[in-house]
Amino acid sequence: MSEIKVRPLGYAAGAAVSGLDLRDGLQPGQLEALRAAWREHLVLVLPGQELNAQQLIAFTRNFGEVERNDSVPYYRDPDYPEVLLVTNKPRDGKPSQTRNTGRNWHSDLSYTSRPAMGSVLMCKEKPPVGGDTMFANMYMAYDSLSATFKRFLDDLHAVHDITLIKGFERRDPAQIAELKKRNPPIAHPVVRTHPETGRKLLFISDRVRSFVGMTEDESRPILDFLNRHATSPEFVYRHRWDVNDIVMWDNRCTLHIALPDFDQSKPRHMMRCSLLGEPSGYVIQDDGPMDEQAARSAIAAVS
Repeated sequence: MSEIKVRPLGYAAGAAVSGLDLRDGLQPGQLEALRAAWREHLVLVLPGQELNAQQLIAFTRNFGEVERNDSVPYYRDPDYPEVLLVTNKPRDGKPSQTRNTGRNWHSDLSYTSRPAMGSVLMCKEKPPVGGDTMFANMYMAYDSLSATFKRFLDDLHAVHDITLIKGFERRDPAQIAELKKRNPPIAHPVVRTHPETGRKLLFISDRVRSFVGMTEDESRPILDFLNRHATSPEFVYRHRWDVNDIVMWDNRCTLHIALPDFDQSKPRHMMRCSLLGEPSGYVIQDDGPMDEQAARSAIAAVS
């Protein structure tokens, strides 16, 4: 069995893993070493992995149940529903609707009742320059807050909304209506505890509309501060892609953003698998903010 080597890439997150050919599968010792590195570094880069869709699914399955992307059915690989195609290459003779995916800070599928546990993204084609992805460490974001502010956040739940995906309104109108129906606004705790490490972290993003029991105007200054704070440079790792890179990240304790820093006429084609997360949150009716009593009842129901 080849020895896995882990080389840190950034202070906040990120490590390169060598010594693996994922086409051969993983031995138990290799899998445990990979899991340990993932817990420590949050974002792992596995370069030079020439996998097809089936092999990518098989690799992802080592870490849990693979999401079938039912919440975003239009963007799946037609032959493999577990694979989401993040691409600016035309599909069915039309511009791809995932060509601008990920343009604001987010955690994958946070607008669902089972936010992704983790994601595995493989680069198949890339522009000559740019097309980078940045990742932010939500442990650090939480740990660096004052004790007083932490106590304030402990009781808050945030409303995650699919319509806040950047560029969402430019997608096909029929698909927009269906996606909104499939994914109503949902509230999750602002402060979560990672089930494996036991560490507290922030669970917010640019796709949060407000806090439960508060108006959008009341919520906005707090959200603006938290999103700005959580993505401070000292908490961020920036990945510059190479073809056949696989990058896997823990969605439970990171945010990420896909940068539009490249010539959009050049192909950028990725395949993504997501790991199904634990059930979380509760649906918010889109009829204005909850009053305090209703908010407390909703929180109590899932506590």
